[in-house]
Amino acid sequence: MKTYSSYLHIFLVTGLLGFAACKTSINTPAPSRGTADFSRYISVGNSLTAGYADNGLYLEGQLNSYPSIIAAQMQKVGGGTFTQPLFGTDQADGSGHLILTGFNADGTPKTQQVAATAVRNQVTVPNFGTVTLFTKYKGDINNYGVPGIKLQQITFGQLGNLNGYFERMLPTDFPTNTNSTYLDFVTAKPYTFFTDWLGNNDALLYATSGGAGDVLTDKAQFSQLYNLSITQLTKTGQKGAVATIPDVTAVPYFNTVTVGAILAAVQKANPAAKALYVNALVSGTTYAPRVATAADLIILTFPTSMIGQPVSTPAGNLPYGLTPYTPIDNKYVLDQGEVALTQDYVNAYNATIKSVASSKGLAIFDAYTFLNNVKANGLVVDGVNLSSAYISGGIFSLDGVHLTPRGYAVVANEFIKAINKQYNASIPLANVSSYRGVKFP
Repeated sequence: MKTYSSYLHIFLVTGLLGFAACKTSINTPAPSRGTADFSRYISVGNSLTAGYADNGLYLEGQLNSYPSIIAAQMQKVGGGTFTQPLFGTDQADGSGHLILTGFNADGTPKTQQVAATAVRNQVTVPNFGTVTLFTKYKGDINNYGVPGIKLQQITFGQLGNLNGYFERMLPTDFPTNTNSTYLDFVTAKPYTFFTDWLGNNDALLYATSGGAGDVLTDKAQFSQLYNLSITQLTKTGQKGAVATIPDVTAVPYFNTVTVGAILAAVQKANPAAKALYVNALVSGTTYAPRVATAADLIILTFPTSMIGQPVSTPAGNLPYGLTPYTPIDNKYVLDQGEVALTQDYVNAYNATIKSVASSKGLAIFDAYTFLNNVKANGLVVDGVNLSSAYISGGIFSLDGVHLTPRGYAVVANEFIKAINKQYNASIPLANVSSYRGVKFP
C-alpha cells in the first residue's frame, strides 16, 4: 500500500522530469561581425562622441565615451585597437568639470566646478573671442569627437584656430592650422567602419543660448554638407552607422527649472504675484514680453535668485521677471516659438540624415525617437530603472545635456543594435549596470 508520502515523491519526481524536458532553450547567437569589417573603427562627432560630461571634457568621461564602449564590444567580433586622444592621468580633470557636493534643504543640488588641469594657454582671436588651448595630443586617433563642432564647420580650414579641442589633435600648433579641415582630418587615414553623430550643435547651441547666442544652421547648407560628409566617409566602400539629432526638449537642461516651480516659489513669499514674464519670439527676429507658460523652457543654469530683484525701468524700480517691463532675459528661456522653430529645423536635419544614410546602406540609430521615448516612459536596462530626470534619472550628467557613463553605455548599445540589424552582425551588448550614473558625494 502506497503512503501519502510515496505518492508525493512520485508526483515531485515526475513533475521535475517533465519540467526538465520542457524547459525553454535560450539561443544566444555566437558573436559575429556579419557583413561589416571592424578592424579599424573610427568615430566622428562632437562633444557627445568625445565623452564630454558634467560640463567638461575630462579623463573619466573620455574613458567611458560611447565609441570606446562600442569598440570594446566590437573587439569580441574581431574589432581592432581603438585609441582616443586622452588627457594624461596627471591632467585627469582636463578642461575642468562639475561635481555634485550635496543638496540644499529644498532638495536642489549643490555643484562645484573642478579646475582645469590641461590648459596650456588662452589666446584672443580677433573678431571671434577667447580660445582655450589644451595640452597637445600626439599619437594615433580613432575617436575624432570634437566638443563644440557643428556640421556647418567641417570644411572650414581655420577651425583649428577657433576650437581648442580640435587644435589639440592637430600635428601643428595654433595659429598655423589654416588648412586642416575636420572632414579631411578624420578621413586622412584608412578605416573600415565609422559611426557619425554630427549635427547636434547645429541646433543645440541655438537652443541652449535661449535663441540669443547662436543661430540655427540653414537647412539647405546642412543637407549639402551632410551629403558631402557621408560621401567622403564611404568613398572607398566603408560601412558605418549614424545617429539622428535629439529633440532639445528631451534633455533635462530644458525640463528641470520650470515656469510653474519658479512661480510657486515666488508665491510662497508673495501671494500677490500672478505670473512670470518672458521676452518671447513673435516672428522673425521680433520679440515682445508676455506671460510665461509651461511651454516656455527655462534653462537649467538660470539663476532663480534674480526673480523679484529690483530693476530700474522708466516706470521706476520693478521686480525682475514679474512684470512686462522686466521680463526674464532671452538667454535664459527657449520660449514656445523658439522651441517650435528649433524642432522644425531638427526635423529637417533628421530627414536629411535618414535619407542620406539609407541611400548609402548605413545603420541608423534614431536618437530623436529613442530619447523622446525615454522622456515619456523611462527605461529599464539590466534591471536598472533609468529616466531623463536630472540627476536621479541616471542617464544625463550634471550639465543636463551630456551623458553619464551609464548614459553613454545605453547609447552605445543602441548603436550596436542598429549595426547588428543592418549588417547581420551579433556584436554583444555592453552591460549597462556596470557603468555609473551621476556620482554622489
